[in-house]
Amino acid sequence: MIIEYHRTHFNSHPPTRGNPSDAGLDVYYSPKTRESVTIKPGQSVILPTGLKFGVPHGYMLEVKNRSSVASKRSLIVGACVVDSGYDGEVFVNLHNIGNEEQVIEPHAKIAQVVMTPVVSFRAMETSNPDLYDWYPITISDRGDGALGSTDEP
Repeated sequence: MIIEYHRTHFNSHPPTRGNPSDAGLDVYYSPKTRESVTIKPGQSVILPTGLKFGVPHGYMLEVKNRSSVASKRSLIVGACVVDSGYDGEVFVNLHNIGNEEQVIEPHAKIAQVVMTPVVSFRAMETSNPDLYDWYPITISDRGDGALGSTDEP
């Protein structure tokens, strides 16, 4: 699949794919000025990519961590979804979960975007708190277990 993108200013870096088998395209910190940004421990910043993407109906772009940025620099991406129909610039929410300040230079790889199919759905409210009793829509009997409950005896 090919989608179009637009660079919003002269200093924006185009997306790249490191290897042909990579799931996503790398996106870069692309400020209009060539200034670096410092992210202190526990701080979140929203960084511009300088890119707009034409996401087709039935798909979304997910902005995800780059494993090297997350593991080596303790910078993780906040929840970021680019919906079909959004025609603005894509920004990346980076959060420093480490103990050291991190400096992001212009044109540094900061995240990746992955194209994901979307299943359209509606939510219907029910008065029955036992959501799976009426009709078996799942094969799991997990119940309300969460956060590691799969491994409990």
